[in-house]
Amino acid sequence: MSATESPAELPVRKTRSSPMWRSAVGEPAWARPLLLVLTAIAGVAYAWNATGNLEIYYAAAVRSMSMSWHNFFFAAFDPAGTVTVDKLPGAFWVQALSVRLFGVHAWAIVAPQVAEGMASVLVLYRLVRRLAGPSAAILTAAVFVLCPATVALNRGNVPDTLMILLLLLAADATMRAAISGRLRSLVWAGVLVGLAFQAKMIEAWLVLPALALAYFVAAGGGSWRRAGRLGIAGLVTGAVSLSWMVVVALWPSASRPYVDGSANNSIFHQVFVYNGFGRLDQLSPDQLLTKAIGLPFASPSPGWHRLLTGALGHDTGWLIPAALIALAGCLVAARREHGDSGLLRASAALWGTWLIVLLVAFSASSTINPYYTAALSPPIAALLGTGIWLAWERRDEIRVRIAAVAAVVATGAYGAWLLPGRGAGLVAGLPEVAIALALVATVLLIIGARGWRTTAVALAAVAVVAVPAAASASVVANALGPFDTPFESPAAFTFARALGRIATQSKALLQPLERAKGLQPDLAATQTSALAAPFIYGSGQEVLPIGGFTGTIPEPSLASLKAMVANGDFHLVIQARGASDPRLVWIAGHCIPLNTGTSGSSAAIKLRFAVYYCGRLTL
Repeated sequence: MSATESPAELPVRKTRSSPMWRSAVGEPAWARPLLLVLTAIAGVAYAWNATGNLEIYYAAAVRSMSMSWHNFFFAAFDPAGTVTVDKLPGAFWVQALSVRLFGVHAWAIVAPQVAEGMASVLVLYRLVRRLAGPSAAILTAAVFVLCPATVALNRGNVPDTLMILLLLLAADATMRAAISGRLRSLVWAGVLVGLAFQAKMIEAWLVLPALALAYFVAAGGGSWRRAGRLGIAGLVTGAVSLSWMVVVALWPSASRPYVDGSANNSIFHQVFVYNGFGRLDQLSPDQLLTKAIGLPFASPSPGWHRLLTGALGHDTGWLIPAALIALAGCLVAARREHGDSGLLRASAALWGTWLIVLLVAFSASSTINPYYTAALSPPIAALLGTGIWLAWERRDEIRVRIAAVAAVVATGAYGAWLLPGRGAGLVAGLPEVAIALALVATVLLIIGARGWRTTAVALAAVAVVAVPAAASASVVANALGPFDTPFESPAAFTFARALGRIATQSKALLQPLERAKGLQPDLAATQTSALAAPFIYGSGQEVLPIGGFTGTIPEPSLASLKAMVANGDFHLVIQARGASDPRLVWIAGHCIPLNTGTSGSSAAIKLRFAVYYCGRLTL
């Protein structure tokens, strides 16, 4: 970076009378206005026609949590608080507060995600600005806004958006601690990672090696002093991460919901096995659910190429080769860094470790959802933003131009190969445009004429992000969400779409169920929380989830289920045909099967599930 942009010397405060759109003293005049424009573009991309992307299971839990403070604190999935949601509730707390404030609307659930995504753009800019200056920071923000996985993620209601924001805040606090020498900033970073754990559990801890290495590289003092401070921050991280879990574990089980995802009502089993290490060698929750209710489920097999091919490649794979080349370039540049600040080395350590650890974790886990890959966007964007800026600054060096050629050729060729033959939002001629941009940029970089070097680097940057930008535009134009991938076939099967079809069909049953309910306390009972979700979200009434999300947990027990039927808690049960669970076998053997056809406007809607009447027939 140039001497005029030494990040350690750039002030971070504006004068009290400065308007919000004016850059801070020492920043280029264009920095703040351009950042606000990028943030506004992100907000539009995240919010535009996004309310149709609700993950209905999470939405139902949020509605239940908004109905009482008991449900809110314990993350109850159903209004009666029989079982919890199968994740920690950090992100759902924010959404439930929004619903309590604004009412039960899809936009009230999505709005926090949009705000959190926009905040992530601002925090990432501030963080990269500390390490590499405002020009690298604005380039990073632009790449981040164009990342398809991030655009898709923030158009829904899954917890990863809040986790990413909190991890970026933690990284910013870590670098602030390294530069200022303040222990309290490092402690605050530990608190933020702990809060990120509340949103997405162990995945948040995967970033800890990156934060620790970056701090160790950039902070002053001896090795033992730095290690001791990291130890203190680690203890804070553990305490905040486990705080809610400890309260739940110590709370009398009879006065709280059963912990979903565990066979023994253990919140620690839910977090560290069901949602944690069990993902490496056991069936995932989605696989267990689809097996229980008879739906097909497909996910790319674990392997080094999982994130680089097919649908997952369309999410964020386009930029991985270029990001790795940029990481190598940043490491080389860091060796030549003048002074003893070590900020460029810290930047390479932070983003490189973050990227590589997550690449390994996502490649090895049993299954992943498309939106997981959004956690790769911050390091990819930061490496590319910093790398592009370094290439522009050192555009007169032949080896820098060679590295830029490698990045452009790798991205152009790989992107053209990765693009499908057809799919939603695919623009005709996009592969040809990507190849043409890469070829022109490559020629200009190789020729190396002094008057064209600036243009060559700029065109190289455009060539790298052109296809991901088109992919992000297709996500917005086709109203896609977290479970979708760019350019997917209209007929492509996804797990989320299967549940979405079930939810749509379930809405047709809601009014008949309400009429049939009579004076019974509960609307119905269903096999798995997933089948209960559309009824709970649509009505706010209790629908007993048998077996939790996967249909396999022992809540309620067969004895409890018999007692509920005898007490008349509910009359109707919806379950998969031929289910083998003893509780469902008992229902099939002791209750009356009903016709599952419901009248629609033009034809009967047929569910794939059996409906049973478990009460006394009255005339």
